[in-house]
Amino acid sequence: MTLVLAAALVFAAPPRTSTATFAGGCFWCMEDAFRDVPGVLSVRSGYTGGFVQDPTYAQVSTGTTGHAESVQVVFDPSKVAYPQLLDVFWQNIDPTAVNGQFCDHGSQYRTAIFFHDAEQKRAAEESKEQVEQRLKAKVVTEIVAATIFYPAEEHHQDYARRNPSLYDRYREGCGRDELLRQIWDVTPLEQRPGSAP
Repeated sequence: MTLVLAAALVFAAPPRTSTATFAGGCFWCMEDAFRDVPGVLSVRSGYTGGFVQDPTYAQVSTGTTGHAESVQVVFDPSKVAYPQLLDVFWQNIDPTAVNGQFCDHGSQYRTAIFFHDAEQKRAAEESKEQVEQRLKAKVVTEIVAATIFYPAEEHHQDYARRNPSLYDRYREGCGRDELLRQIWDVTPLEQRPGSAP
């Protein structure tokens, strides 16, 4: 291989990406939380953690599939580190709530970090300990190995951006922002990646 060809292949190589998967209650809200984080390349709403293949929203909503509403985040680790994504995750959930988030209740709204490798698992466990120390409360968020992620139906993707008034009404009616302020003593929209929980 010539040096010119080798150099061309290096420059043509796509950017290295990694994947993170989180469940934090309503996937519209979690998708919105990660969407504009610098270094995040894409965010998809979907279902994971259960035992039903190719589940639908109607099935997951019954709470009988084992799946949680989740988001899959594809990111460039040279621009945003996984621990920074963990910070975004924690600051957008109530980590002490069992099987639910804010006005949504059931196991499909549980919180979970689905790790993709040993390093993600270590970082997630470390960050969970830090959150427990900060909140002085037991954190019930699961840390489990990632399994198949099933993308949600197309009308659930990018919901906050495509349906801003409906999304704002839902979020306000659910009391999400007020409760997040009470838990974290900050406004979630003011969060920046890398801020310590």
